[in-house]
Amino acid sequence: MSIFLAIIIGLAFGFTLNRIGATNPQNIINMLRLTDLRLFKAIAFGIGLSSVLLFGAMAIGIIDPAHLSVKSAYIGVALGGAIFGAGFAIGGYCPGTSLGGAAAGRKDALVFIVGGLLGAFAYMLSYGWIKSTFLLDKIAGGKVTLALTPNDKYDAIFSSFSGTILAIVLGVAFMVFALVLPNTLSKGE
Repeated sequence: MSIFLAIIIGLAFGFTLNRIGATNPQNIINMLRLTDLRLFKAIAFGIGLSSVLLFGAMAIGIIDPAHLSVKSAYIGVALGGAIFGAGFAIGGYCPGTSLGGAAAGRKDALVFIVGGLLGAFAYMLSYGWIKSTFLLDKIAGGKVTLALTPNDKYDAIFSSFSGTILAIVLGVAFMVFALVLPNTLSKGE
C-alpha cells in the first residue's frame, strides 16, 4: 500500500511541477535572475501551505511527530548546498524538476539526470576520504531544531518557542509573501 501511495504522490508532484513550469529550465533560470517570479511564488506558497498542513496535523494528532526526523547539520551541508545551488543555476534543473522534465520529453533533463547520477557515484567513491576530513564535522549541535518539537526529541536553538506554532506562523508568512510578491521585479510591470 505504501508503494502505491508513493507512486500516486510522485505522479501528482511531477504533474504539479510541470503545470507550474518548473520542468522548463528557462523558467528556473528566469526565477534565479529575478526576472520572472511566478515560479518562486508557487514554490514559496507550496512551502508555506505544506508547513501549515503538516504542523497543523501534528498539533491536532493526525500525524505522529515521531515519524519526522531531523538531519544533522555539518559543514559539508553548506558546501554541498553551494554546489547544488550552482548546478541548479547553471543547469536549470534540480533532481525533482529534471525527472519531471524527462517525463515531459525534455532531452536536456536526461543529460542532467545522468550528470547527477555520476556526481552521486563520485561521492560514493570518495566518501571514505571525505569522512576523514572536516566536512562531516557537526555544527550547531548536530541534530537541532529552531524551536521545541512536540516530543522534545531534539535540542532547540530557541528553546522558549513552540516549534509547531513557529512552523505554522512561518508557513502563513510564506503564503502571504507569495501572494503579495509581484510577478517580476522589473520596472515595466
